[in-house]
Amino acid sequence: MNFLAHSHLSGENRDILFGNFIADSVKGKTMNDFPTNIKNGILLHRKIDSFTDKHEIVKTSVRLLRPAYGKFSGVVVDIYYDHFLAVNWADYSQTNLKNFAKHVYLILGNNFSLLPARTKRMLPFLIAQNWLVGYSKFDGLERVFAGMDRRTNNISGMKDAVVQLKINYDELGLQFKEFYPQLQHFANEQLQELKT
Repeated sequence: MNFLAHSHLSGENRDILFGNFIADSVKGKTMNDFPTNIKNGILLHRKIDSFTDKHEIVKTSVRLLRPAYGKFSGVVVDIYYDHFLAVNWADYSQTNLKNFAKHVYLILGNNFSLLPARTKRMLPFLIAQNWLVGYSKFDGLERVFAGMDRRTNNISGMKDAVVQLKINYDELGLQFKEFYPQLQHFANEQLQELKT
């Protein structure tokens, strides 16, 4: 899962959402430098990633894309799944997607001093291009994938990932819709454990 799903799966606690959002930029035990709820958000992110990576439905999606993207297939699936979450947002949230995105950006901005350097560099682009809402549109996805491809020195082929999404749209959409409620249930269980 990518930024939108991780934010959505964070529950009501702003610090947990912040930690979940920044987790990919926090390495190893450096998470212990953060306050408890931010650290819990980082832990939640890692548990969500582990659950996702091991899930058979996700593995099926990854296998479908492996001929085109090899070791980058999992990253592509994460972003595709964020697209399907954005497109079907009303099925999973009572909050309007634009308002939810503003809420996330506000939390990140209010805690700018705590952001890891990588996230600090990315945040202005994320907000200016409104990535969380942009996941719902093909042109928004194209921008995200082009940026990801540049980060791999253009060896991933992700700049063409929207073409593959269109080819496999119905199949991947059904896989997402079967998987995401299971992930929501798992994340809610983890959030309850963090409260105890």
